Amino acid sequence: MSQLDVSIMGQAYRLSCRDEEEGKLRQAVAYVDGKMRAIRDAGRIRGTDRIAVMVCLSMAAELLTLKSPDAPLSEAALTELRQKVDAMTRIIDSAFQS
Repeated sequence: MSQLDVSIMGQAYRLSCRDEEEGKLRQAVAYVDGKMRAIRDAGRIRGTDRIAVMVCLSMAAELLTLKSPDAPLSEAALTELRQKVDAMTRIIDSAFQS
């Protein structure tokens, strides 16, 4: 297991992951950080918790769009999507434990 020190919107987090998942977890952190900063910078929503909820809703909408019958995914794409969602779930869980 690896311990990763990451930052999301300037807040430091220490996350655990398997060694082989480090790259994917760092990608997930960058994705979540980018989404949260974009919402914050738009200036309409204040408060980290509210921003986090909006990011979760945005990512859920993306996931549902990808899962729609009009947008079939290959097995490889579904596996990658599941890994991203798992990594994001770990980040969110870790953020709320801090």
